[in-house]
Amino acid sequence: MIKKLMLVVLILSTLLQAKKLTIALAANVSYAIEDIQKAFNQKHPDIQLRIILGSSGKLTAQIKNGAPYDIFMAANMKYPQSLYDSAKAITKPVVYAQGALAMLSNKEQDFSKGINLLMDSAMHKIAIANPKTAPYGKASIDAFKSAKIYKSIKSKLIYAESISQTVSYTMTAADIGLIAASSLYSDTMQKYQENRHWIAIDRALYEPIKQGIVILKRAKDNKEAKAFYDFILSNEAKAILKRYGYIVQ
Repeated sequence: MIKKLMLVVLILSTLLQAKKLTIALAANVSYAIEDIQKAFNQKHPDIQLRIILGSSGKLTAQIKNGAPYDIFMAANMKYPQSLYDSAKAITKPVVYAQGALAMLSNKEQDFSKGINLLMDSAMHKIAIANPKTAPYGKASIDAFKSAKIYKSIKSKLIYAESISQTVSYTMTAADIGLIAASSLYSDTMQKYQENRHWIAIDRALYEPIKQGIVILKRAKDNKEAKAFYDFILSNEAKAILKRYGYIVQ
């Protein structure tokens, strides 16, 4: 009985001593974050990560309004730069990965048509992330305009709050959608096959999606935040991101 009590006390003591770190994370990274978290905690078992997912625009607004986040991993450089410019971040934005767009349908399609498939009469609803708050949504609009199909398909577009919600819309409420290529590498998406259910969008059609990380003002002099920041920029984390379809340097 005494040994069991001592074990409980030891566990509770360890939990109380664990340091907590809150990460504001762009939704597209939600598919890779579990593997990143496991690898990080192997090196730092005493640091508990709390992950807050959302669109980069909404997370930025929350941070500017005082949300208690320590690290921000955005889907492009615009939002962390605005936080740095307004002294809400203490490090200059650094690119941790470059994302990519893919076009996905839960039914087999003739993807030989490329992005022009969206103009087919059978395509009634096209899901994309909200371009006002989600960088992948903006990249989708840029791709449509570059391909000169935006005016033809504008009325078909339905908007999700984030790029992860776009996957849900694509699977349930739309005929097809433009998603983060990273989502295709999750276990639940393995059944969908390239050239049958999805294709990569030509990267020449949209600006590179350079994703940025910053340490926020709340985490000034926070050793745990610096440890996570350094880990994200390490070769180990980059290898994980690469497995999820990101381009890393």
